[in-house]
Amino acid sequence: MKIDLRLFQFARKQGNLLVYSVISEILKTALTLWFAWQLSVVLDKVFLREAGLAEISGNLRLLLLISLGRLLLGILSSFSAISLAGKIKNKLRSLIIEKVMASGMIGLAQEESAEISVTLNTGVEKLDAWFSQFLPQIFFSALIPLFILFLVFPIDLLSGAVFLFTAPIIPIFMALIGSLTESKTRRQWQVLSRMSSHFLDILQGLTTLKILGRSKDKINEIFQITDLFRQSTMDVLKIAFLSALVLEIAATVSTAVIAVEIGLRLLYDKITFQPALFILILAPEFYQPFRQLGARFHASVEGVSVMNRIQEILDKPGLNHSLPSLKQIDLKQPPEIRIENLGFTYPDREKPAICKLNLHLPAGKITALTGPSGAGKTTLMNLICRLLNPQTGKIRVDGTDLLAMDEKDYLRLLSWLPQKPYILNASIEENMRLAKPKATQPELNKAANSARLLSFIESLPEQWQTRVGEQGTRLSGGEIQRLALARAFLKNAPILILDEPTAALDPELESEISATIRNLSREKTTLIIAHRLNTIKSADQVVVMEQGRIIQTGPPAELFRQAGALALMLTRLKDTTL
Repeated sequence: MKIDLRLFQFARKQGNLLVYSVISEILKTALTLWFAWQLSVVLDKVFLREAGLAEISGNLRLLLLISLGRLLLGILSSFSAISLAGKIKNKLRSLIIEKVMASGMIGLAQEESAEISVTLNTGVEKLDAWFSQFLPQIFFSALIPLFILFLVFPIDLLSGAVFLFTAPIIPIFMALIGSLTESKTRRQWQVLSRMSSHFLDILQGLTTLKILGRSKDKINEIFQITDLFRQSTMDVLKIAFLSALVLEIAATVSTAVIAVEIGLRLLYDKITFQPALFILILAPEFYQPFRQLGARFHASVEGVSVMNRIQEILDKPGLNHSLPSLKQIDLKQPPEIRIENLGFTYPDREKPAICKLNLHLPAGKITALTGPSGAGKTTLMNLICRLLNPQTGKIRVDGTDLLAMDEKDYLRLLSWLPQKPYILNASIEENMRLAKPKATQPELNKAANSARLLSFIESLPEQWQTRVGEQGTRLSGGEIQRLALARAFLKNAPILILDEPTAALDPELESEISATIRNLSREKTTLIIAHRLNTIKSADQVVVMEQGRIIQTGPPAELFRQAGALALMLTRLKDTTL
């Protein structure tokens, strides 16, 4: 058995809670020794000296007070240990969330969301036993037996020697079994993480699996992996039960040695009754910390396996680092955005996604960004939204470097509609209020009407309180797109970023939404990723990208007059809706 120093460091940083728990338990042990002494005195008076109730009433009252003290100190010790575990669990969850956020889109893409969720919730919770039980018990097991030995040796040297030589038996057995338990528990946690990720993947792709006729195959896979988890769990339990039996036998044999040794000496008048009874009462208390250490080790060993996974997450390099804020942002007018010599390459690729890109997004104008798939449009949008940070070059907002701005202030000035908007499993109103929690009902109605969604909402039985299902499963693709667009309109930020806002709409609705976007964008700096000609024609400026570079820029009418440019654009547009 070995102590995980990483976990110990977390405990040490949480103030004096661990110290309070240990001191309380030491004081409780002192009261236990006093209780044992008083009990031996009472029994000696009653059985050997034939004392009456009046003679031992003071001792009985004292025993009652000692018992109450032990109870209060036990509660204080447990409360301190539980509070310590709670603070550390909250701290670890905060660190994991901060690291996930700092890893950005790239870091998230390399992880399995279900596995992170299991680690963040179930995994961190597994650490409770380590901090609230096992860690304090390490100190109890080291200090309490020494305290008892310090008291027993002056009373009876032989009993103290027996205590001293039998004490290592339990830790030796515990160490032998502990190494096997650790490997089995690590395997159990790995199977649990794999099962969680696999089950989420199957749930998310259930429709596709049924259409392809593969649902029964996946059901069999679920049976196999759950059976594997059952087997790994039973392996851990078998070792836990075996170790509990071994530790109980070791403690019982050690206590029996003390009892036999004291009994023989009493028989031959080598020790008096009262100290002999006192030592006999103390024998179980001497071995109890070791037995509890073994039991709590098995309860906490899973937490060490979880900590290995948590450490992997915390050790990942963060990709999104904010520089110290140079100034607070409070834009009253739409800003101009200038991109200078911008470059970005994804970690797993050699070819840059954005290469020496220069671009000007005029204030209060609409810029349409188009080009073939993989040209770098989405990467550029993510860089402007600060979902990624530039590796070379700068993005300036009204002359200020984007990375030098306070991130929260900047994001408040930004409305964003991604290509695949995320919809919460909540009501339509709750999904809308993500953009503006304190929005009034007229503001909600105006934003929904601008996205041509209000009449649909009013036609529903529960209207704004209608729940949309996980990821909007109760809505059509066009309704999801309009809900996300209404959310962007509700925020009413000076910078508007739209990724194919009319992709899931029919031509008539697309024309209406395009006109609405045009009206709402008059006082905003707008960037639209577009593949439809109607969207491109409504822009003030069109930017054509290819292989991470800008190959042409200009007003739509000017580009359309150039036959070569028009042909080039048309070959890059997947949808040529007129």
